[in-house]
Amino acid sequence: MIVGTRGSKLATTQTNYINKEISKITDENIQVKIIKTKGDKITSSPLYNMDSKGLFTKELDQAVLDEDVDYAVHSLKDIPSELDSDLIIGAVPKRESPHEVLISNKSWDDLEEGSILGTSSLRREAFCKFHKKKLELIPIRGNIETRINKVLNNECDATLMAEAGLKRLGLSDHIKEKFSLEYLTPPAGQGALAVIMRKDSPKLNIIKQINHYDSYQEILCERTILEKLGVGCQVPLGVIARANNNKLNIYAILLDNNGDVVSKKELIGPINKAQNLGKEVAKYMEEYI
Repeated sequence: MIVGTRGSKLATTQTNYINKEISKITDENIQVKIIKTKGDKITSSPLYNMDSKGLFTKELDQAVLDEDVDYAVHSLKDIPSELDSDLIIGAVPKRESPHEVLISNKSWDDLEEGSILGTSSLRREAFCKFHKKKLELIPIRGNIETRINKVLNNECDATLMAEAGLKRLGLSDHIKEKFSLEYLTPPAGQGALAVIMRKDSPKLNIIKQINHYDSYQEILCERTILEKLGVGCQVPLGVIARANNNKLNIYAILLDNNGDVVSKKELIGPINKAQNLGKEVAKYMEEYI
């Protein structure tokens, strides 16, 4: 089998993890093919200023469609809410932490007014304003190590990141503080990985065996909300669904660019109704988009 992946350290680490899981159920040899995406080539602009649909996935998905690779591994939050009709999420392995974390020499409460926080996320900017943090917000791009080094080298006082990537790369020692999912709500799919395949792939039954049911239902609910609302990273929307005792606890919050709450919805329902629950949340919030 051939797998397509981006070339960053995080992307290859995630792909190697998936490959190890697949190797537990098949003795097929797996080759790795590095594919550069548009998002890898353009590093000077904040993501929300760009056409972000498929920014880190389009070239990989095309390789799957062209059968140059058998599957591709994505961070799930990078996948557009609507996949090509010939593609499918073949598996979502067990989700890593979806939490947001602070990288800084100071705690969140100790960051003084005017401290420089680097982020290229409209959602994170909005949450800073929501929590009345009078920080100087500057754009910051680059891989995880690059962004950590910008803090260590005093190019900015702090940055916000997904805990999952830091844990996967063994960089958790740099975490100053972890935020609750309600305090700083992540984007849909954060912490989860997805294996993208052709629907007609003869390898699909192999890949399906590494799927983690609870994690898949969580992201199915979250992605349904995004799909029905028709929004991407240009809108400050936080969405999280957590599986617990065959139920899903869903929390979604929509802010405006000034950090004011536009809409908020909490819902609990049966885990096997994940898609319907997502539709219900989206229906409640759609009039505010």
